[in-house]
Amino acid sequence: MKPELYILKFNPIFKERIWGGTKLTTYLGKSISGNTIGESWELSDVDGDTSIVSNGHFKGTTLKELLVGFKEELIGKKNYQVFGDKFPLLIKFIDAKNDLSIQLHPNNKLAKERHDSFGKTEMWYVLQADKDASIIIDFKENTNKERYLKHLNNGTLPRIMNVEKVKEGDTFFIEVGRVHAIGAGVMVAEIQQTSDITYRVYDWDRVDADGKSRDLHTELAIDAIDFDMDNDFKVTYSTHENELNEMISCNYFTTNYVPINGVFGKVNMHDSFIIYICVEGSAQIEANGKLEMIKKGETVLVPATIDSFSISGENATLLEVYV
Repeated sequence: MKPELYILKFNPIFKERIWGGTKLTTYLGKSISGNTIGESWELSDVDGDTSIVSNGHFKGTTLKELLVGFKEELIGKKNYQVFGDKFPLLIKFIDAKNDLSIQLHPNNKLAKERHDSFGKTEMWYVLQADKDASIIIDFKENTNKERYLKHLNNGTLPRIMNVEKVKEGDTFFIEVGRVHAIGAGVMVAEIQQTSDITYRVYDWDRVDADGKSRDLHTELAIDAIDFDMDNDFKVTYSTHENELNEMISCNYFTTNYVPINGVFGKVNMHDSFIIYICVEGSAQIEANGKLEMIKKGETVLVPATIDSFSISGENATLLEVYV
């Protein structure tokens, strides 16, 4: 008889980056050695970087193996019809000690044609930001291909980019084709389609320890930039306790802000898995008589087959994500 699914936790996958720092350890309590760890992949089905279960009966099993074995029981009937044996979302924490490159991501069509991949629609929730820290998102004013290329070729691209100062709780929706960069001193939770396709267009003229510049993707990016986007990228949302406060709902994911103070009951009516990312405090989730703790900096996956559960905690804040 097939064992039952339960609330799943996974081992983080740490990524060293030229711009990374130490906040994943000092702020989120991750056990990491190294001073340039830029990313913690909390839940991933990217080829070569598949998450491994860290709790319960399935400890040591990969997310891919679970999906192949349980299919719609894990991710939901409709999701399985669309995505098959590919988990649709990638969840990360990102610590930018230094500026990330100015970059963008291709849409589904381009990503499929060029890389046999999903596109990369994503959102950022700012976990922490140093004083006066900022992000780059979109152009300062209407820009066409010719103006963009002029500044890119002259090394002056930052002059025409829109800079937004940020603080904890600020949330941004990064659609495919929108040029962006996380700035120095900013740490975010990132929710995105399962894709690792990034087109880097400007990297601040920096070099690595061997004196080499990172690759730029100038030609690939030209067709992928959407020059006609509006500037509706900052997300406003409510913060009512023990309620689902919708932040973003798009074709690829819905994210709710969930402040927990006491007990919050939940019925899963989405025909989908649900992901919880703890961004403040700690909480416990009870399902089918079993408890699972989640603390700041942790992520859990509630399989679609678990249709009701409760969350309890004091002054805890979760991000709820499903498709």
